[in-house]
Amino acid sequence: MWSLQDLKEGKVLLVDKPLEWTSFDVVNKIRATIRHTFAIKKIKVGHAGTLDPLATGLLIVCVGKATKQIVDFQGLDKRYEGVLKLGATTPTYDAEAEEDAQYALAHINNDMIVEASKSFIGETDQVPPIYSAIKKNGVRLYKLARKNQDIAIEPRRVQIHALAIEHIDMPHVSFSVVCSRGTYIRSLAYDLGRKLHSGAYLNALRRTHIGRFDVVDAWQVEELVQQIKQLK
Repeated sequence: MWSLQDLKEGKVLLVDKPLEWTSFDVVNKIRATIRHTFAIKKIKVGHAGTLDPLATGLLIVCVGKATKQIVDFQGLDKRYEGVLKLGATTPTYDAEAEEDAQYALAHINNDMIVEASKSFIGETDQVPPIYSAIKKNGVRLYKLARKNQDIAIEPRRVQIHALAIEHIDMPHVSFSVVCSRGTYIRSLAYDLGRKLHSGAYLNALRRTHIGRFDVVDAWQVEELVQQIKQLK
């Protein structure tokens, strides 16, 4: 069992982020639980890589002195399993927003999808979604997007180590991907749609690995909360 001193000295916690929670929701829940359990005013808690609210899966949460390791964890490769929908787009590149355009699908077959996916393997320049937390002149892009400002977004060099099409049930395509830090799977889905002369957006996403860390070893949030409460 951990003690407060153990937490202050540093703990790395693997958490399975629930659907519709932000990564900061998870951090805040853990921080608040520790503060309340031990009646302390503050303790350092942070995460090592954001997951969108509609994504689930592995989140590395660092407590106490372990927060110094966050930068190292952020640089690790990630593995995701996802589902995209072909034939439409949304402003956010995922299902958080309503579809804003529809595109033809009749010309697309399974072989075309597999071949198109292969073109993304390796180093590539990727344009992040406008609805993202990246800063432009000190302001988060999503805040500028909500003001309908015309924004030029610079592409970023990312690396796709592996991209496999797992199952096709048109218009839905299931896939797995292993990629470098900074890769937006929403942009990958959008770009695959364009490659197929159609549209696409991310319909579901789950992060299964960060480096050697596996989501099968992760806590459910409520289980972790109960574990912390038992430390008092």
